[in-house]
Amino acid sequence: MSRSANGHGVSRVKELVTTMTQRGQITVPAEVRRLLGLKPRDKVAFAIEDGEVRLVPATFTVASAYGSVEPLASGDDFEEQIRHAKDERVERSAMKISTR
Repeated sequence: MSRSANGHGVSRVKELVTTMTQRGQITVPAEVRRLLGLKPRDKVAFAIEDGEVRLVPATFTVASAYGSVEPLASGDDFEEQIRHAKDERVERSAMKISTR
C-alpha cells in the first residue's frame, strides 16, 4: 500500500481476478483495458521489477524491435545473398517459360 496523493491516510489497491487457461492465456478485464486504453489486437508488456509484475501497453521502437530480428551470421555477404536470390528468380522464371 502507498500513501495517498494528499498525504493523509493510505490508498486502497483494487484487485481484479481472472483465470488462466491451460494454454497460459488470460482475459484482461474490461476495466483494465479501459484504464490502459487497449483495443483489440493491441500488444501488452509484462514489466517485471523487484518481484512484482505490471501490465503495460507495449511500446515498439526501432530500438526495441532491433533484438527481435535475428542478425545475419557473421561472414554473410549481403551482395552475395542478393545475387543468389536473383539467380533463383531467374531459374523459376525459366522453368515457368519452359513448361508453357
